[in-house]
Amino acid sequence: MFFDRDGCLNADTGYVHRPEDFRWLPGAKAAVQRVNRAGWLAFVVTNQSGIARGLYGEREVEALHAWMSADLARKGAWIDAYRYCPHHPEAGTGPFTRACDCRKPRAGMVRDLMTAWGVDPARSFLVGDQPRDVEAAAAAGIAGYRVAEGEVLAAVRAGLRRHACQGGTPA
Repeated sequence: MFFDRDGCLNADTGYVHRPEDFRWLPGAKAAVQRVNRAGWLAFVVTNQSGIARGLYGEREVEALHAWMSADLARKGAWIDAYRYCPHHPEAGTGPFTRACDCRKPRAGMVRDLMTAWGVDPARSFLVGDQPRDVEAAAAAGIAGYRVAEGEVLAAVRAGLRRHACQGGTPA
């Protein structure tokens, strides 16, 4: 199970990179917990062009993800792995300003996690709030579902029912 971050798990208020600016959306923690309890792997894949734009660095993103993990742990939930794309094809200057395979709608982050964790694509899906999330899922050969803010729990419930019936090992 792949989650987009901004706009799916947390309110997308623009370049969120600090815990004090992070606000979980309704049902987001419960959605992660539902994935965990179903015995599935839970991943986050997120574009972070703020790095290419020079607004914050990789350390800030990694620290925020560590904070998210600690906050989820208080609910008995967890994210198995995070992937972020620090690149943007046009914005900013320096080494992060380039086209890459990891920036959604491309599938690099999803494929990387699938390979690293031995994920079964037939039993996998991605939930996100933007068309690029669904496009990245399709490019990786998995299902993708677009949700509005606050709808992630319902999407996870439906996705788990739909994809658990397709055989193979849990995603």
